[in-house]
Amino acid sequence: MLPRLDSIRGARMRIGATQRKLAEMSGVSTSMINQVESGRSKPSYETACRIFDGLATLEGRSSSHNAGDFCCTDIVRLKPSDTLHSAVRLMRQFSISQIPVFDGEVPAGIVTEDGIMRHLAGGGEAGLEKAPLVRTMDPPPPIVDHETPANVLVPLIRFTKCILVSKKSRILGIITASDALRMMET
Repeated sequence: MLPRLDSIRGARMRIGATQRKLAEMSGVSTSMINQVESGRSKPSYETACRIFDGLATLEGRSSSHNAGDFCCTDIVRLKPSDTLHSAVRLMRQFSISQIPVFDGEVPAGIVTEDGIMRHLAGGGEAGLEKAPLVRTMDPPPPIVDHETPANVLVPLIRFTKCILVSKKSRILGIITASDALRMMET
């Protein structure tokens, strides 16, 4: 997920850039910027990333780092057939708050502390040992290419709490909120 599209105009105005300048920095047409800002068009994910990257560059926050520089390649994983009990055990063991769920090599979802709490609040406390993740997991986190600029990741991590990083259609790592904080230090 990226920041809301309706934030583009305000961000552009705050930094004093014209639609033309943002279009040049983003590699899209001025007409596209105008249509997105007015709500007449919804850009593709790739185009939205380019627009937000252009805004970040104009703000002077561009970075030579990318997602591959910050991702953790040692991913704690679960399978859809695993139980909530195994998720809780791994969360405690590794001091983490979310675990991606993979069906083979394909991301199938994510189990989070919040999702487990929703399960418990719904009366599911008695069956953690038998409750399969497939019933309580959330949709998988977003996947970005390892070359995605670091400045695009920060707004995304705000909404998703973690991001999977791929290279040539293969998941190679994960970026969490704590990784994003480390990213801001460099």
